[in-house]
Amino acid sequence: MKQTAEIGIFGGSGFYEFAEGNVEEIKVETPYGPPSDKIALMTVAGRRVAFLPRHGKSHSLPPHKVPYRANLWALKSLGVTRVLAPSAVGSLQAHIAPGDFVIVDQFIDRTSGRLDTFYDGPIVTHVSSADVYCPQLRSLAIDAAKVNGVTVHEAGTSVVIQGPRFSSRAESVWFTRMGWDVVTMTQYPEVILARELSLCYLTIGLVTDYDAGTVVEAAAVEAHNVLEVLTKNTTNVKNVLRTLLSHLPESRVCPCVDSLKYARME
Repeated sequence: MKQTAEIGIFGGSGFYEFAEGNVEEIKVETPYGPPSDKIALMTVAGRRVAFLPRHGKSHSLPPHKVPYRANLWALKSLGVTRVLAPSAVGSLQAHIAPGDFVIVDQFIDRTSGRLDTFYDGPIVTHVSSADVYCPQLRSLAIDAAKVNGVTVHEAGTSVVIQGPRFSSRAESVWFTRMGWDVVTMTQYPEVILARELSLCYLTIGLVTDYDAGTVVEAAAVEAHNVLEVLTKNTTNVKNVLRTLLSHLPESRVCPCVDSLKYARME
């Protein structure tokens, strides 16, 4: 398939309003089954974007059922080299408030049973996961958040839980005491699969709640609370992404390009 986009975006249905002009929806076949939904091709800030709703357009896919491998493969097949992945997160620290953005730079994997590699052999491939979030995109996202007046935390560790349930109070206390910043359900294996395809990957954590309510006096998170704050944040994240795209250099000056250079056991 010829190149039809350069930037991939995961997000919710509110992002369809992101486009400038016509939107073309296409089906993409992959060796890993169908992606979460049709991919919408659009122009944003003068750049060609492939948008894919991570959970499906009708939000029918729970976090542990998202076809992560198919999603990343599909974007790559369209010519995408950079992936922007805003994601709802719960705060684990009192100074990170609902409505804030966190530009994640580390993850902790607490998922289980998810298909998390493209490389099952016969060539053994060990990609480094020491620093998997693109430094070039992270820097641009921090600047874009500040320009748009959004309270932004310039780094943060995200613990990725299996879902679809939220954390117990005991788990949330443990995560907080470990010094982790936010909790979510979708960044893994998405981020590591992007690294295996040498794609640049950015997560903007959109803080919706205080998780199980253990770091401040707050009620434990419920799904409707997340949706309410996330809806309010949609305008902010679209503005931040549009600013980021308008300042995004054509060339990739980051280690992501060479992620497979020393990974093969040949």
